[in-house]
Amino acid sequence: MIEVTRSELLPGVHLTAVHTKKFKSSVLGLQFLLPLQEETASLNALVPMVLRRGTREHPDLEALSAALDELYGGSLEPMVRKKGETQCVGFLGSFLDDAYTLDGAPLLERAAALLGEVVFHPYTSAGAFCPDYISQEKTNLIDRIRAQINDKRQYAQLRVVEEMCAGERFGVDKLGSEAAAAAIDCAALWTRYQEMLRLAPVELYYCGSAAPDRVRQALSAILAELPQGAARTAPGRPARRQAPDVPRLVEEAMDVTQGKLSLGLRTGIDAWDADYPALTLVNAIYGGTTTSKLFLNVRERLSLCYYASSGLMKYKDVMLVSSGVEFDRVEQAKTEILAQLDQCRTGAFGEEELEWARRSVVSSLTTTLDAQGRLEDYWLGQSAAGLTEAPEELARRVEQVTREQVVSAAQKLKLDTVYFLKGKE
Repeated sequence: MIEVTRSELLPGVHLTAVHTKKFKSSVLGLQFLLPLQEETASLNALVPMVLRRGTREHPDLEALSAALDELYGGSLEPMVRKKGETQCVGFLGSFLDDAYTLDGAPLLERAAALLGEVVFHPYTSAGAFCPDYISQEKTNLIDRIRAQINDKRQYAQLRVVEEMCAGERFGVDKLGSEAAAAAIDCAALWTRYQEMLRLAPVELYYCGSAAPDRVRQALSAILAELPQGAARTAPGRPARRQAPDVPRLVEEAMDVTQGKLSLGLRTGIDAWDADYPALTLVNAIYGGTTTSKLFLNVRERLSLCYYASSGLMKYKDVMLVSSGVEFDRVEQAKTEILAQLDQCRTGAFGEEELEWARRSVVSSLTTTLDAQGRLEDYWLGQSAAGLTEAPEELARRVEQVTREQVVSAAQKLKLDTVYFLKGKE
């Protein structure tokens, strides 16, 4: 049995508490919600990384690790995520649930206090972040940005989004850019941290056996240092852009042995729309499962791709198609990928295909309830979007979707951008 309650602890500060006794660990999180912008993305991403290096009471990683060990080996990790056009930065911790401590001693309050200490009482030098910590974590951030190119499949997905959504906040990477990260200095980072504390909406999260009232008290106690008075306005629903009449074609050459073909499509539908459940079935039929048209036809039957799949950006009206192809078969692969999309648009799929897709989507939603990490990530996205629908409620809506609704949703898909990563001549 899972009970979800949502409450406002302060203006612009909300708590989502998931009361359940099915897990042996409790999850505790705090995230700042910020508009994803090129000028601030790297600054925002660096803040939790530097905060995690030390606090006033525990001034380095060794001392913080010792404090976590006292909480039965708990963890507290900096997080940077992208939910639509909202950048979510903060911390996610995992601790032994109170029900399983050896002496029955409560851990929730101690874990919450440590979370508050990390977020609101950083180790400082001369009234700002420690320069050594900034230097080291800036290097780590730049390394993470550079490393994205090493996974060519993921890199192609990043690039098609960058090209397709140029000029939109969704086109900005959650870590920002290497140039922006390299330009960060101590004063700019401290100023940005103060702005986050003063202006950013805050999302708190708990999942465990503690009663909601106790969770509210424990987390309210750590908010004393949060500045009051300013309006904390959530970034809101992303604006939409129409696909161009002629799709953009972008090619890039690298020293690769396998081509990466990525397609970006405008869906005209996102999580706020009533027909979003139908879109999830379109995705499952088209390329989101191992029984999909892309997998069974483009990959298996025709052997045009090493892999071929599609995925939805829930909080943005975007679908991405990802495939790995031989350089000389890219046009054949693209033609067939789009032909399978036309099959969805015309309703050329059997009842068995539709039900396989439905079972896959429903199963994915209901199993979210069995994984604490997925559950937290789901509710973070919903909170950032201002939505309250639970996974099981969305699953029930998916169960009710008709064939006609699936076809109608598929007909809204428009090809926007084609990106091909090819080998050097």
